[in-house]
Amino acid sequence: MPSSVNMLPSLMLISSLNQTSFSEQCRSSCTIQKLLLFKLGGRSNFAVNDTASLLTRVQKMFFDYHFKVEQEAGSATFSFFSFNGTAGVWRTSAIKEAGGWKDRTTVEDMDLAVRATLKGWKFVYVGDIRVKSELPSTYKAYCRQQFRWSCGGAHLFRKVAKDILTAKDVSLIKKFHMLYSFFLVRRVVAPTVACILYNIILPISVMIPELFLPVWGIAYIPTVLLVVTAIRHPKNLHILPFWILFESVMTMHRMRAALSGLFELSEFNEWVVTKKTGNNFEDSEVPLLQKTRKRLRDRVNFREIVFSAFLFFCASYNLVFTGKTSYYFNLYLQGLAFVCLGLNFTGTCSCCQ
Repeated sequence: MPSSVNMLPSLMLISSLNQTSFSEQCRSSCTIQKLLLFKLGGRSNFAVNDTASLLTRVQKMFFDYHFKVEQEAGSATFSFFSFNGTAGVWRTSAIKEAGGWKDRTTVEDMDLAVRATLKGWKFVYVGDIRVKSELPSTYKAYCRQQFRWSCGGAHLFRKVAKDILTAKDVSLIKKFHMLYSFFLVRRVVAPTVACILYNIILPISVMIPELFLPVWGIAYIPTVLLVVTAIRHPKNLHILPFWILFESVMTMHRMRAALSGLFELSEFNEWVVTKKTGNNFEDSEVPLLQKTRKRLRDRVNFREIVFSAFLFFCASYNLVFTGKTSYYFNLYLQGLAFVCLGLNFTGTCSCCQ
């Protein structure tokens, strides 16, 4: 049973509280009754270490948008949104009717939420109850967490696509939303397209004059989407450029994870627990994993280093042989981001706070 520090906010409440069973893990909150509760509120931060480093600040921006916008919007419209794992209260009859907890994927919480939805149950997000949580404070821990979530989501899509299509208690619109928007686009297409476009096609385009990429497609639209995502926290807008560069690196891991889960490649069903400090610290202390002596291959992420060399080469080529497009400044920054994360730099120094 994870410690209270490892629990993410938002308690999932179920309308009838007669028979309830608590899910063992804790990340957000939701409820089930043929109507599920799901809402995040309050002004206090739900993460105890959200200001510990640049890495945790970036994560907080994403999770705030995820809970306060995506989850609340799904709750308000009674459209499908995933149960995030823990700190949830489920009606026993809902779990039994959905087929119980299953370990066929690494996202058993999402799996149960999908099966409950197909049986006609609806979730409502309740955010007035706040629970302490802890964000991964190292790059490797965050990568493992994202790999597990991305791989598990894509793998679940493979498992439940047929069930969603044949479900009798779900409307055609909700089926379309679940299959196309929630699973296909967000779990498979988005990470794959983002990685290939920004980390492969864009760098290569500087060496192929015939390959033209419209600025509105590669810059304007993504920038608007990112600003909309981060606008809830104006005080953190200054780290938006770091978030953009950080996400360009993470698309590589998410694409690999999505393809592994979709096609059941190596590591597709491997569960690696995200390392956290738990209750080793008092409330007044900021939890950070202690550094330990590691071998070179554990201290250096070679995928990121190789990608950075490729990006630096393309940027230098574009700088020397300037053609119709000049992306070298952006490519140098991307390469630098890959180098920093390749060396596990997470921005814990005071200048990054």
